[in-house]
Amino acid sequence: MRNFKLKQLPDRHAKPRNNGLTMVMDKGLSLTEAANFIEANSEYVDLVKLGFGTSMVSPNLAEKIKLYKEAGIRVYFGGTLFEAFIVRNQYDDFLKVIDKYKLEHVEVSDGSIEMPHNVKLEYINKISKHAIVLSEVGSKDVEKIIPPYQWIELMKAELKAGAWKVIAEAREAGNVGVYRSSGEVREGLVQEILTKIDSEKIIWEAPQKAQQTYFIKLVDANVNLGNIAPNDVIPLETLRIGLRSDTFTFFLNKTAKYIPKKK
Repeated sequence: MRNFKLKQLPDRHAKPRNNGLTMVMDKGLSLTEAANFIEANSEYVDLVKLGFGTSMVSPNLAEKIKLYKEAGIRVYFGGTLFEAFIVRNQYDDFLKVIDKYKLEHVEVSDGSIEMPHNVKLEYINKISKHAIVLSEVGSKDVEKIIPPYQWIELMKAELKAGAWKVIAEAREAGNVGVYRSSGEVREGLVQEILTKIDSEKIIWEAPQKAQQTYFIKLVDANVNLGNIAPNDVIPLETLRIGLRSDTFTFFLNKTAKYIPKKK
């Protein structure tokens, strides 16, 4: 939705999108909060992840999932919940939960447990026959540094196994994985990944504004971004189309008047 006409704004793909996705982290919104969130943001939200294991203890879970689905928002459980079932040898129980809540998307991850990669690939392959798989790559352990070639190999293998998108791990704080502990982007890593993996296949977890800005400028307005806080959805959309200072001049062409000089 655009309330008025303004030239030189980048095009944004319309929903249902396959690219230019915004994935939001719901860490325990109430039904009322979810309804209010949907009213204000549904046009700009493609996916909602019920973060880590919050779906286990959140009240009115079925009703909230229904709200999101009716708003055209795809919803799924955080990968940590998948890992919690797997580490307890409860894979079949996990599938029953997915079926109970009629979820069409499943996140497969190994950020909190040690899982041989061939085993993870088997889970991706099996689940992809029944649901759309989002596969998270990277560790939640700040001490574990994965070299670029390995990120690429993991992403390629997981896409080949049946993942719809691969998610580049950053946690909800944006301080691991493709980021340093300060939140700074590991630019060399990101750019090397993009030489081998199609950007449309990657969702970059980017909870911080500076991280979102980096990826919009590196890829374009329709880069896939995840772990966005509910209150940051509309601010992110303005970043995507150059209506916030961080990207204000990025989409203007040279005929625009009064373009601020670079400092």
